[in-house]
Amino acid sequence: MRVALTFDAEHPDRAHRTGAHDGILDVLAERDVHATFFLQGRWVESSPGSARRVAGDGHLIGSHSYYHARLPLLTDDGLISDVEEAERAIRDVVGVDPRPWFRCPFLDGEDDPRVVGLLRRLGYRVVPVDIVLDDWEEDRSGKVIAADAIESVGRLAGDGATDAIVLLHSWPTQTLAALPAMIDGLRAIGATFIDAADLPASSLVAPVPEAGGRQVSGRW
Repeated sequence: MRVALTFDAEHPDRAHRTGAHDGILDVLAERDVHATFFLQGRWVESSPGSARRVAGDGHLIGSHSYYHARLPLLTDDGLISDVEEAERAIRDVVGVDPRPWFRCPFLDGEDDPRVVGLLRRLGYRVVPVDIVLDDWEEDRSGKVIAADAIESVGRLAGDGATDAIVLLHSWPTQTLAALPAMIDGLRAIGATFIDAADLPASSLVAPVPEAGGRQVSGRW
């Protein structure tokens, strides 16, 4: 089983510990794991050192919009402006083009043909999610998050999946606490780590979803 750890790097809307971003990068470096980071434009501008370190450590960079707004609520012009502003910030601060990798804020818009079509016009493909660990919730401890990640990946592998995309965030204290045990536990069950560039094209979001919509625990 191949596991893509993906981190949304954004301004937190909950309490967080300063330095969690760099602590997460320390753990990934210590355990030789390359992940995918979706950078919010405003976060990049407010935390340029951490943002540049993500790229410097060799992680794949994608876009997480500029304002972290729900994309289906934006007009065409508003969405294009937001995504282009994020791209500008990432290019200027980090020195990396985030295209074609994109993560929708709140996971909204993955099943919206208008949103996906506009993102494609701008050169992006949406990277979906198989496992959501709710790591932003303050009542979920690092121990619980790590255990849920290992159990969820094992279940997908048992169902015949070969890849699993895990959604994490780079600011919660509990994510940092979970990461060492998560990585070690996943390796113990035979997982290897990849980034979004290693995923097959068929695992990325299509313009129109299949009947039934998106499922967190599986593909379209």
